[in-house]
Amino acid sequence: MQKKHYESAVIINAAIEEEQIEATINRISELIRVNGGEIFEVEKWGRKRLAYTLDKTKSGYYVIFRFAAPTDLIAKLERMYQLDEFVLRFLTIVLDKFALEYIEKTKAAKAQEAEAAQAEAAPAEEPAPANTEEKTDKEV
Repeated sequence: MQKKHYESAVIINAAIEEEQIEATINRISELIRVNGGEIFEVEKWGRKRLAYTLDKTKSGYYVIFRFAAPTDLIAKLERMYQLDEFVLRFLTIVLDKFALEYIEKTKAAKAQEAEAAQAEAAPAEEPAPANTEEKTDKEV
């Protein structure tokens, strides 16, 4: 069976405990793996204020899953989203080759920015000057 690349954005209720959020993320990841999917990336955006209230909630915990999976997995995954009381909203899309290229370019650009930031920070850490208060034999 051929696998396609997907991106699934999930908004989890941010009013719950951090452990419950992690458990929900782990349940989703496990469902993808058990059903023949391969997760490439899980982006945790964290708690964000929602544009409008969802189920009387003003903030949500955003998580993006990028994975390759058989097409029949999506129905199971979205069914789980609907049944999970902590998932407020979700959206799963198929990634085409242009989207995959864009994601790779973005990752490469972020990696270069991180390397540049490290390179700038490294010269700032100059070695401390030697103790100049020590007297030599000639001075005494």
